[in-house]
Amino acid sequence: MKRVLFFLGQLNDRDVEWMLQNGSKSLLETGDRLINKGKAIDSLYIVLSGQLAVCATNNYDECIAKLEAGEVIGEMSFIESRPPSVSVIVTQPSVVYQISREKINARLLTNLEFKANFYYALALFLSNRLRKTTDQLGVGNPDEDLVDTNVLDGVAQAGSRFVKILHRFSEV
Repeated sequence: MKRVLFFLGQLNDRDVEWMLQNGSKSLLETGDRLINKGKAIDSLYIVLSGQLAVCATNNYDECIAKLEAGEVIGEMSFIESRPPSVSVIVTQPSVVYQISREKINARLLTNLEFKANFYYALALFLSNRLRKTTDQLGVGNPDEDLVDTNVLDGVAQAGSRFVKILHRFSEV
């Protein structure tokens, strides 16, 4: 859950409300593929409930990670405009919030504050993911799970924003 807090904590209430008005909820069944390796995606996703697996292939073999409520999906392809290098497969019935790349890009072009906050949020999110990965590989310091105090201020607000998203899409 902490990852979505990094993301939402850097946006303001107007940005989150805009996302709520411009995104939608998708219901996914076990076995559905949210993302196929090598196939372009057109949305950014936040997992509201359920469980998905990140897999190196289009099958369940070679699964790298599990994703649950609060995870952001599709951020790397959004930043790079490249097809994903992994597949994301639903392992338990799930609900995701999605917002199209087209709508986000339109907002980025017209709202510089949103643009700065959005990209900073993605940078923090990806930095946290990389730290976790290096910890899992035994390179980092797994006992050190500190959050920058500048980021911590937004995390408290982010929790209430995520609850707002859940309520909006009736997942609580």
